[in-house]
Amino acid sequence: MREPRGTSFVDYLRVETVGGGILLAAAALALVVANTPLSDAYDSFRHADLSFGPFHLDLAHWVSEGLLSLFFFVAGLEVKRELVVGELRERRRAALPVVAAVAGMVAPALVYLLVAWGAPGSGRGWAVPVATDIAFALGVLAVARERYPASLRVLLLSLAVVDDLGAILLIALLFASGVSVLPLLGAVAVFAAYAFLQRRRVTSPWLYVPLALLAWAFVHEAGIHATVAAVALGLLTRVRPDPGEEHSPAERLEHRLQPWSAGLVVPLFAFTAAGVTLSGEVLRATLSDRVALAVFAGLVLGKVFGIAGGVAAARGLGVVSMPEGVRTYDTVCLGALGGVGFTVSLLLAELAFSGAQAERAKTAVLAASIFASVLASVLLHVRRETEADGPLPSRAAVQGAGRKADDRR
Repeated sequence: MREPRGTSFVDYLRVETVGGGILLAAAALALVVANTPLSDAYDSFRHADLSFGPFHLDLAHWVSEGLLSLFFFVAGLEVKRELVVGELRERRRAALPVVAAVAGMVAPALVYLLVAWGAPGSGRGWAVPVATDIAFALGVLAVARERYPASLRVLLLSLAVVDDLGAILLIALLFASGVSVLPLLGAVAVFAAYAFLQRRRVTSPWLYVPLALLAWAFVHEAGIHATVAAVALGLLTRVRPDPGEEHSPAERLEHRLQPWSAGLVVPLFAFTAAGVTLSGEVLRATLSDRVALAVFAGLVLGKVFGIAGGVAAARGLGVVSMPEGVRTYDTVCLGALGGVGFTVSLLLAELAFSGAQAERAKTAVLAASIFASVLASVLLHVRRETEADGPLPSRAAVQGAGRKADDRR
């Protein structure tokens, strides 16, 4: 199998972009099936009982807690790699995406709370609009890739790493129910064994695969969402290659698992999670539900104002500087792309709500992701047209021209 040729996020842009298209197709198929006479068969498929030993889960939960762990393991690898050897390893270079990501999580939560304040069942729903779906966001960005500097792609990807880490922490902190101490201690012991094997440079999958399964089982039995185990294992994986070692274990694993995550696991999750009924009754209920409207507003408004406003405030304070080729207008585009929540937002909606409320929240996530995609596409088109007419003059150039005009007068 061909090994990765670099360590930059841009090396994985192609896979993620293709994955976004597959993800969109899977979500569209789920919506079509859920709104046709096949809906009963679709529900039976999602809720098929696949209990195994102590794990009493249906197919949809096996996908969201089991298979989706592969996606979160890859996310953990990306986070570790970027923090140690990538774009986020230096504080000054990491400041901009970190500020943008944090502001892009806080603002949607605040918008949600403002809109849903006092509404029945709002509960932990503020976590739903904080996430960004990087596969979809890259798919939208790819439309204008010929006109975009590589620095903006790296900024979007670095922002997504911090965003993913925040969403993972929310899943671990908010959606743990009745944590059991003994299984949690068992998970800690497995993590310690995994870290020890990494430190000893052991590479045999015959050791790591059973450890990963044990970690998943212990975390699940501890009452914590099992995908957290996958993230922890990703963060414990070695990312620096040894002398004479062409690629680190994290690079090799990410390269090999990324296509499975983007091309199979995430689309399958989208197929089992995105199949909401779009009847007139459901749409009316969604439009009259303040919680669902809060989710929509959080993703569409909160992300734009949070990311663009956070970057503007940080620049005003002199905390961050813009990368080469990235303009202030681009942060608004970045905010619109951040509003494409989808995968993790759907998962958070399933965890935060139940029954009809969950369906309305997921409908809001789908609507917001579509709206944000269209908005981002329009903003990118405007940028492309502006570039075609020639780059906008800088503020200094405008001021300099004004001074020359005054001198002539």
